[in-house]
Amino acid sequence: MEAPLLLLLLAAVRVDAYRPVIIVHGIFDGPKQFRTLSAFITEAHPGTEVTVIDLYDNLSSLKPLWTQVQHFRRAASTVMEAAPDGVHLLCFSQGGLICRALLATTPDHNVHTFISLSSPQAGQYGGQRSCDVQGLSRSEGELTRLCPSTDTDYLNRVFPECVKKTVYYFCYRRLGQRVSICDYWNDPHHRSSYLQNNVFLPLLNGDRPHEDMTAWRENFLRIQRLVLIGGPDDGVITPWQSSHFGFYDSSELVVEMRKQEFYRNDTFGLRMLDARGAVSVCIWPEVKHVQWHSNHSVFSSCMEKWLT
Repeated sequence: MEAPLLLLLLAAVRVDAYRPVIIVHGIFDGPKQFRTLSAFITEAHPGTEVTVIDLYDNLSSLKPLWTQVQHFRRAASTVMEAAPDGVHLLCFSQGGLICRALLATTPDHNVHTFISLSSPQAGQYGGQRSCDVQGLSRSEGELTRLCPSTDTDYLNRVFPECVKKTVYYFCYRRLGQRVSICDYWNDPHHRSSYLQNNVFLPLLNGDRPHEDMTAWRENFLRIQRLVLIGGPDDGVITPWQSSHFGFYDSSELVVEMRKQEFYRNDTFGLRMLDARGAVSVCIWPEVKHVQWHSNHSVFSSCMEKWLT
């Protein structure tokens, strides 16, 4: 009877075990900013192995994204290989784009849930103003609340003498593409230049056809759930709806995810995931960009149930 009892005990432990969580930080930060979030996870799910990848911290986060993806993929693979039941990927801000590229370019990944925490998945375009969602009418007061007019803090740190309308001059050149922010700078007034000269986001979103599109789509579709978290008071992601794959049209009106061309054409698998019921959207107001990973309400409402 001892052997069957031992097997039952081992099975019980196996059922109660939580998948490891891999965290990828955003621009201008590193592992220390995620101590609170790591604590939230281990308090909610005791015994969870949480790994905050310590690469490209602080100013190094400005390095080209494809370079970063290569090294983050290598670090994440080590955790994946030790987790036969799979892992969860939780990625903040710029890290969300790194993680999506990691998923697309890793054929054998075992990521179960990908949580994109306030990440500019459809791109970034400076500050915002009058960013009414297409098809909806809003009062001026509500627009002011939803669409603050200030440029992002990190944009000002990188381009102190520039405004959003002129950043494309730098970003869509070879030198600019060596700066991470430029890899997802999506100027809606210079679409052709973006498609032709941006070497990262147009490829990742399938806006510019390439020979790896089918393979990248299949790799991305290996995930079981995509969780998109963001909110109107973020103050950095611009437009904030980019955290949910919405973005500006040429009139700077926000077009929501399901009306985006990459969704309609299902270029990288987003529409397929949505059809499966595998896309969860969490909109949380009154949270600034730097507060997402330390806000317990956001964690408990938007993340906790998916990290099992």
